Amino acid sequence: MMTQDAPKPAKRSAIDRFLNIVEKGGNALPHPVTLFAIMAVAVVVLSWIASQFSLAVAHPVSGEEIRPVNLMTVEGLHRIMDGLITNFTGFAPLGTVLVALIGIGVAEHSGLIGAALRLLVLSAPRRLLTFVVVFAGIMSNMAAEIGYVLLVPLSGLIFIAAGRHPILGMAAAFAGVSGGYSANLLLGTIDPLLAGLSQEAARIIDPDYTVNPAANWWFMIASTPLIALLGTVVTEKVVAKRFPAPPESAGDGEQIDRMHPEEKRGLLFAALATLALTALVLLGTVPADGFLRGPDGDLLKSPFLRGVVALIFTYGVVTGIAYGIGARTIRSDADVIRGMSKSMETLATYLVLTFFAAQFVAFFNWTQLGLIFAVEGATFLKAVDLPAVPLFIAFILLTALANLFMGSASAKWALMAPVFVPMFMLLGYSPELTQIGYRIGDSVTNIISPMMSYFALIIAFLQRYEPKAGIGTVVATMLPYSIAFLIGWTVLFTIWMLAGWPIGPDAPLNYIPAG
Repeated sequence: MMTQDAPKPAKRSAIDRFLNIVEKGGNALPHPVTLFAIMAVAVVVLSWIASQFSLAVAHPVSGEEIRPVNLMTVEGLHRIMDGLITNFTGFAPLGTVLVALIGIGVAEHSGLIGAALRLLVLSAPRRLLTFVVVFAGIMSNMAAEIGYVLLVPLSGLIFIAAGRHPILGMAAAFAGVSGGYSANLLLGTIDPLLAGLSQEAARIIDPDYTVNPAANWWFMIASTPLIALLGTVVTEKVVAKRFPAPPESAGDGEQIDRMHPEEKRGLLFAALATLALTALVLLGTVPADGFLRGPDGDLLKSPFLRGVVALIFTYGVVTGIAYGIGARTIRSDADVIRGMSKSMETLATYLVLTFFAAQFVAFFNWTQLGLIFAVEGATFLKAVDLPAVPLFIAFILLTALANLFMGSASAKWALMAPVFVPMFMLLGYSPELTQIGYRIGDSVTNIISPMMSYFALIIAFLQRYEPKAGIGTVVATMLPYSIAFLIGWTVLFTIWMLAGWPIGPDAPLNYIPAG
């Protein structure tokens, strides 16, 4: 009796093998909370090891000799115990993120953000549909995860209605939401979070250094049309060839919810509230003696820029309430509080992560290891004498690679900032410039990183129309966007550096020590 040979397993492509390595590497890492706890303990042990050797560097500003501080002593134990609470409560990103999200929570809970995104996409002319979808994805980043859970599936339905493949629309939206994470016309919750981490790291060198939450704003604004255009070109010229026509079953039982009269009235109320708030802000900033300017009339170092988080909070609360009243989604103060509380519920893991990240950063500063590593690293880079542009391109590529294995932007920056921010400061580059280099690298590989927190959700969305879709499908679809964004953004960054333009309000490219 003849037996039929078992079918040979399909030969895996190079990209599948690469993805398998990435997935295994990422899964091998512990949870970010555990990682920070391990890193905090490791810093204490490392401080003891370093103290056994004659390590010493000269402070780059004062010239004072800097030696590692051993935390594995009785005095070190007391310092750790005394600082455990204040390390957490005094951690710069914590308060800013909490305050910003309270305001954004009202706007999201009332339905304002979802309605605004739907209106933007639904009202787009067909020839501009792809551009509008990518642009809407970029703009959705100011409201955390709303782009992933609302705009990506909505864009699939929009493209079905336009007679195109739904995955094409979802790919364009995903490219804007995740690949364009560090481009925006407005500021969002990630800006004060990263700025706080950069500020903590910068104070290793300069204890009085302040990083404004709007430090990357000018570069972000310029990046928005660039990423939207690149996303549109890649969608139409590359990805569309893989998905030329919608599957026959696409859209069965699914339809796009049109704007209801209550939603339109809510958007009108929100628009009026936005105009009123904007007029008030302009009244406080445009006149030389405006009430939001500094005592000497300076706008760059004024309550307006220092209070960016307060403005995000105010705009979120006021426009969210205005929309809720118009759309009748907010009927009492209890609904407003419910929206604020709901946004806080999403921060449980973040608060735990912040606790351990704060301990790691504090221990790293106490031991002086951050300063020692920065000085030694800067000395090495000076000896190599690598020009600024190649140096930062290498940093962008390093960040992009790290993002494949560790998806959280804040967790990665909490690890990288204490080393790279001081190191680049000693080479004469500002923390704000280092931060924008990090943000570019972190954004461009989001859409091909299985470690990105919403990656599994995107696979589930694609499986509605392509049941066999998996990690390889998503990466193969999104890789052209990742390459285009990396090249385009790096070119823009290079031009910006060579031109010497500031990357945000009171955010120069170079760091000049005070005095």
